[in-house]
Amino acid sequence: MASPSKPRKRRGRIASAALAVDAWLDSSLYEISFKAREFWEAATIFSRRFRVHGWRRAIIEVLSEGFTMGAGGFVVLLALAMPAFDITAGDWRSQGDFAVTFLDRYGNEIGQRGIIQRDSVPVDEMPDIVIKSVLATEDRRFFDHYGIDILGLSRALFENMRANSVVQGGSSITQQLAKNLFLSNERTLERKIKEAFLSLWLEANLSKKEILQLYLDRAYMGGGTFGIEAAADFYFGKSVKDLSLAEAAMLAGLFKAPTKYAPHINLPAARARANVVLSNLVDAGFMIEGQVLQARLHPADVVDRGEQKSPDYFLDWAFDEVKKIAKPGQHSLVAHTTFDANIQKAAEESVEFHLRQFGKEYNVTEGAVVVIETNGAVRAIVGGRDYGTSQFNRATKALRQTGSSFKPYVYATAMEHGFTPDSVVSGGAITWGGWSPHNYNGGSAGNVTLITAIAKSINTVPVRLAKDYLSIGPIKAMAESMGVESPLESHKTMVLGTSGMTVMDQATGYSVFAQNGFVGSRHGITQLVTRTGDVVYDWAKDAPPPHRVLSEKALKYMNTMLAAVPAIGTARRAQLPNIVVAGKTGTTQSYRDAWFVGFTGNYTAAVWLGNDDFTPTNKMTGGTLPAMVWQRLMVYAHQNIDLKPIPGLDHPWVDPEVAAKAEEAAKKEADAAAAQAEAERPPVLSSRTSQTLRDMTKAFQAAPVLDAPTPPETLSAL
Repeated sequence: MASPSKPRKRRGRIASAALAVDAWLDSSLYEISFKAREFWEAATIFSRRFRVHGWRRAIIEVLSEGFTMGAGGFVVLLALAMPAFDITAGDWRSQGDFAVTFLDRYGNEIGQRGIIQRDSVPVDEMPDIVIKSVLATEDRRFFDHYGIDILGLSRALFENMRANSVVQGGSSITQQLAKNLFLSNERTLERKIKEAFLSLWLEANLSKKEILQLYLDRAYMGGGTFGIEAAADFYFGKSVKDLSLAEAAMLAGLFKAPTKYAPHINLPAARARANVVLSNLVDAGFMIEGQVLQARLHPADVVDRGEQKSPDYFLDWAFDEVKKIAKPGQHSLVAHTTFDANIQKAAEESVEFHLRQFGKEYNVTEGAVVVIETNGAVRAIVGGRDYGTSQFNRATKALRQTGSSFKPYVYATAMEHGFTPDSVVSGGAITWGGWSPHNYNGGSAGNVTLITAIAKSINTVPVRLAKDYLSIGPIKAMAESMGVESPLESHKTMVLGTSGMTVMDQATGYSVFAQNGFVGSRHGITQLVTRTGDVVYDWAKDAPPPHRVLSEKALKYMNTMLAAVPAIGTARRAQLPNIVVAGKTGTTQSYRDAWFVGFTGNYTAAVWLGNDDFTPTNKMTGGTLPAMVWQRLMVYAHQNIDLKPIPGLDHPWVDPEVAAKAEEAAKKEADAAAAQAEAERPPVLSSRTSQTLRDMTKAFQAAPVLDAPTPPETLSAL
């Protein structure tokens, strides 16, 4: 039998050990706490030596808060700039191995794109006067800063404030290179943040000489040229190695505004700008006045290249198209395009004319246009007012909300689902998942036919169609099947045009209505030919055939409805004399974007007007300035051509009296616009002369072939 005293002894030893551990922990914690208090007291006593009072303390507090906020701001800026660094992961140095020469529809050369067409000249081999002229004008402290010139920026801000206008730029050469290599020209805070970080990245990864070399080789220099060597050859017919001081100063002056100062377009302005560069050389201490005097007295002359502007926005788009269709290994090519210089000039003139006349009134600064012939050929692209100022192509790259100009895709879906123009739908108030859209006038439309709803641009009707009858999926599928490539949101607000789309997409989508319901014919390249003359691509043979996306009945209904918009609806300013017009206006929230997309039997054209920074216009709607731009352009485009009918639109659907009044008003407006633009447009033959020439041509073709004439010696013998 075990002794009961042994368990008690074991429990006693365990309790004693636990007490010892507890005592050790208590004493250790006390010692740590005591040492910590001693350390804190010593640190406090030490820090009192640095304690300041009064105004000094206020400065310290401000600096402390400033450093805290600055650190937080830097983290935020870095987060915003991170997407930009993804671009640098690829082969960003390479310009691609394409070298393409472009011809217009008549075989005339209109420009080049791809790798540098002429060999790049190393910076070390360029004359000293060229380098000094560029640095004195663009970035005097280029070799002293690390991508961002704080002193230069401060100086530019001071000078601009003193002059109360922008007289100096603060961007360094590195910043300009970052923008040219990786970014667009859109004026947003996000872009400036990316530009700053990419400038630092370039400075960390390239030498100053490499940065300067890339800048001189990649900058746009006007006249469709990129790089200073190409510009020297284009303007002066010589290499950059052989430039005089006057010629170097003229080229250095192009970096700021190449289109404005292009010497083949405006030689006096180019010479005045060159004189500013010469003054900069003296102010920067690179030269003395005596060294530049001869260049002032004898300014540079240029090779006569004519005044034909390079269609750079079209060329940029066409170059992308070439890269999509070119076969592997065939990269040195001649591209035959669909470009029409006369329609391009008319489109540019119409945009510029209306923005000059009404830009301030409507607070609008930019515009874009795409013109597509009924056979699918892209005839003109206006990507902005000035390619030299901004190479960002607003016609093919900018995603802008479409507003009511998206509604035809909704109605086309409805027509395919059994609706007709005479179908009656409620235009009253509607709420869809907490969203309550309103009509433009704020009131209720009551029960209306679909043809009235689209003509008057009633918002609640397409929303009701989508909510109660169609759903979003089929509408999105319809838009995509009609050639829209922009990413469309699958949100209910999409039916009123909240998704961003390009002008090219709008022109492509609406061209389906003009092309009898078929899609797939849009093209800008008709042939690709090697330098030796071998045809490597022919659109007529190699492109997939167009396919139908709208049934004949739906097409007839849609064109009947869209023809009502200019006749009795929101686009009366788009009417053409004696030509049936169909289309749709669009205006977005806060008047940020205004559209008119319309078509005839011959052409489809999409017009967008707005501001790059998304600021609102002054209540500009699609039925005002965009419709006027479209109308002026189309009046010119339809001169001296055989007019084609709009498919499915056999006769005007409107009341004859209404149609007659509308036609009379449109004719007066069109005649006034044509008379005002006559001096600025390319010369054209009158319709009577053109018809006479066509009749003569047919008569010659139908005439019988004459027998061979009797030889003179036979006649003498008779």
